[in-house]
Amino acid sequence: MRSRHVHRVAWAVLLTVIASLLVACSSGPGGDDELSAGPVTLRFTWWGADDRHKRTQQVIDLFQKKHPNITVRGEFKDWNSYWDSLATTVAANDAPDVIQMDELYLASYAQRGALLDLNTEKKYLNTGDFDAKALATGAVDGQQYGLPVGLGSYALVANTDLLAKYNIPLPDDNTWSWDDLKKIGEQVSKAGGGSVWGVQSPGFSDTGGLQIWARQAGGSLFDDKGKVTIPPDALTRYFSYILDLARDGAAPPPSITIEKADGTLNQTAVATNTAAFGLCWNTQLTALSAASGQKLKLLKLPGEAKAHAEYYKPSMFWSVSARSKHPAEAALLLDFLANDADAAKVMLTDRGVPANLKIRAAIDGSLTDTDKAAADYLNRITVSDPPRVTPNGASTIETILKRHVEDVLFDRAKPDQAAKAFITELQADVDAAR
Repeated sequence: MRSRHVHRVAWAVLLTVIASLLVACSSGPGGDDELSAGPVTLRFTWWGADDRHKRTQQVIDLFQKKHPNITVRGEFKDWNSYWDSLATTVAANDAPDVIQMDELYLASYAQRGALLDLNTEKKYLNTGDFDAKALATGAVDGQQYGLPVGLGSYALVANTDLLAKYNIPLPDDNTWSWDDLKKIGEQVSKAGGGSVWGVQSPGFSDTGGLQIWARQAGGSLFDDKGKVTIPPDALTRYFSYILDLARDGAAPPPSITIEKADGTLNQTAVATNTAAFGLCWNTQLTALSAASGQKLKLLKLPGEAKAHAEYYKPSMFWSVSARSKHPAEAALLLDFLANDADAAKVMLTDRGVPANLKIRAAIDGSLTDTDKAAADYLNRITVSDPPRVTPNGASTIETILKRHVEDVLFDRAKPDQAAKAFITELQADVDAAR
């Protein structure tokens, strides 16, 4: 996660540099595209590990059997090289036809005319089995530039083995508040005797938590035009809450928190069984459980009883290059990836819990216990409209947030000072990218 973030920052700079080289077209004509009867070759690019590459190639093979005149050439990379490669090919007018896209960069590519509006290819791409709120996560300025692949939502993960060890009941997540989390966290820390704490500190890789905090306060992190709009008093309370967790012993001391925050997901306090509660995306449950080796359970977020702030976050999107010479065939491949049950049984939850409700039900019997728990969590929560996609320039948000949380924890800044500085700095990055 950390390397992902560093690379995002580098990518934001790179994208700004090459902006003038990007194609000036909007989303291509679309609408009248027809499938070719002759041979067609599509280029399909994605990032991921070896297991994803193998699964994706199996799905490509299935697609080619159904459409023998279409050849799909896979181009896969790890996260660190993916975005540089994509930026270079787009700038050179040589982008792959089908692109795996991340939420942080969707608006950047879309607003520079590099992506096709998928609404122009409805003849070949069925989105009828997608929840409207999920589908909306891939829209920019009213046009569908990304088809959500998998969905996640923010959650509170609890180590039920630790709670049982300390005879502390599992809280009622239908009614609990952030103050309740702090109180039970203090109980765990007291029982843990300095080796186990109650709550893994928020504020690190916590854009999701910041979104929730803003939405529960009736605001939003960004408005529709990309302006930073989180209410300063809500952000001040967010920083104050993190500080209180540490000062009152519910969370580890700042030095330990910073050390854990600089590690991988498997090195977090929840994953190493040194904290009983932590914020996470529901889709991280399987990885956290494997690292922990103990029983972990997803709970609804505190405060949701009073204000529903939960939303669907796409794990990633399928997009099509606006310069594709074969938009109809590219849409046909997206349709296969999104709607074919055989393809879904190969991919399972490798790219998240399927956003397609029909496909999600079709693979339910094939999921592991933790994957099923992650899918069930989406069915348990009440979601509201998704936030706008991260505006161009704001991919620096996690770095900015981490720095200001550290300043608050080490008493280098008061919560209200950190809130004011955070908003000013993030807005400056957004403005600079325009």
